[in-house]
This record gives sequence, C-alpha cells and structure tokens, in this order.
Amino acid sequence: MRNLKKDFKYYFLGVLLVATFFVWYGVYAETRSTLMVAFLDIGQGDAIFIETPNGNQVLIDGGRNKKVLEELGKIIPFYDKSIDVLIATHPDADHIGGLPEVIKNFDISLVMEPGASSDTNIYKEFRRVISEKNIQTIQARQGMKINLDENAYLEILFPNQDVDGWDTNDASIVARLIYGENSFLFTADSPQKIENYLASVYQDNLKTDILKVGHHGSKTSSSETFLGYTNPDYAIISAGRDNTYGHPHQEVMKRLEDFGIPTLRTDELGTIRIQSDGNKLYIK
Repeated sequence: MRNLKKDFKYYFLGVLLVATFFVWYGVYAETRSTLMVAFLDIGQGDAIFIETPNGNQVLIDGGRNKKVLEELGKIIPFYDKSIDVLIATHPDADHIGGLPEVIKNFDISLVMEPGASSDTNIYKEFRRVISEKNIQTIQARQGMKINLDENAYLEILFPNQDVDGWDTNDASIVARLIYGENSFLFTADSPQKIENYLASVYQDNLKTDILKVGHHGSKTSSSETFLGYTNPDYAIISAGRDNTYGHPHQEVMKRLEDFGIPTLRTDELGTIRIQSDGNKLYIK
C-alpha cells in the first residue's frame, strides 16, 4: 500500500508537469501568432523584449539589475534559453546593468552596441561575459537592417558615425521596428539634439505607431519638433516608481498632452505588452 501511494505521488507530479507544459505551450503559441513587444517593468531603466511570429527574439537593454530575469521569466517559457539579438543601446548602468546576467542565463546569437565605451565596472563586466561566451558583436550604424520575420525587420536610425568618446546618451542606438503596417520607435536616452537630427534626416518618415519616449520622460528629450514628426498613436514611458530623478518630467507630460498623445507608463501599469497582427495593435 505504501508503494502504491508513493507511485501515485510520482504519477500525479508527472501529470502536473505535463499539464503545466501544455499551459505554457498554449500561451506561447498564442503570442507567436502575432508580433509582441513588451516594455518590461524593471524599475528605473529600459528593457524591451520583442518576439516575432516565427519565434525570433530581441532584447533591447536590460535595466539596472537582475530584475530583468524575473520579468523575462513571465514572458519567455522556462524551456526557452535563447535570445537571437541583444541590443545595448548605450553603456549607462540603467540600460546594461542587467545584461551580464541575461548573457549568463541565455544563449545569445548577436550583440549590438553603439561603439561608446565606459570605465564603469558594470560595462567591464558586460564586455567580459560577452568575451567569455565568444558572442558575435557588431556596432550599430545608420541604415543597418535586421530581418526578423517575413514582414518584420529592425532598422537602425542612429548612430550615423563612430561615437567612441561621445557622451553616452548622445551615442544611444535609435532603432525602428517595422511589422507590416505597424511601427515602433525605440529612442533609448537620445537627447533633443539627436532627435532634431533625426527629424531633419527622416522628416515625415519618422511617423510611428508606438514611441518609446526618450530618457524615461526627461525634459532633455521629446522636443516639440520630434513629437510633431513622430506623431505616435501611443507613447510609452519606462521609469521607476517614485524615482529620484523625477521622471517623467512635467514638461514632457504637458507636451504629450498638448499633442493629444495617449501615454502609458511602466511605473503606473507595470510591464506593458503590445501585440500586432501587422495591421492593428492590441495593448495588454
């Protein structure tokens, strides 16, 4: 009788494990029918996860610490231990602080960074783990395209030149994700002078459905000119609750309001997931 109870316990655990697997698989299969972009709630910083319908995955930045692993664990099934492209937009701690742990825990096919370096310990650790795992690394340059799916690609809008020695925010990678008729613009911490450059080069082609507001809603970004050209349907602000920087600044919130742009904030809503079928956007 004792053996029977023991066998039943293992049988029950096995059934539970299989059931859990199929639940995860069902959730995962649903997300794979559309493109998904998740602005992760990692506190004061940026971390953006992208998955295309064919399963290709991109992580843009990783926040300040290990919290990015916790948030990725809510989106990526436990059995998926790979990320195709990791983009470190610039070497500030609130963007790359969590990336060494991501690199340690996932198989990364490609790392992209702007070419701006830093003397901080976290940047040195970031470079060390990349070297240790022998991951291919390239510098982002204007005009590059990464094909992610049949109708999805990531386009680099900035930097347009060698940015070694630049202020790290000025050197931020600006990228645009296109999927069918929908577009997402990721601006990292780009200040207004970079926004003005982008507006002068791309003009009306900057129009986007989703704008990741620059520098967590700091008044150094989101100029009227830039908002006018991008004219987003939604603006996303990634910022920490009660952060010491006062992000997002009231000046920026007022500009967004004046332009009639609905704004979603991770400090208020947590992780923000947006799915696209190539024509329509669905916010969760």
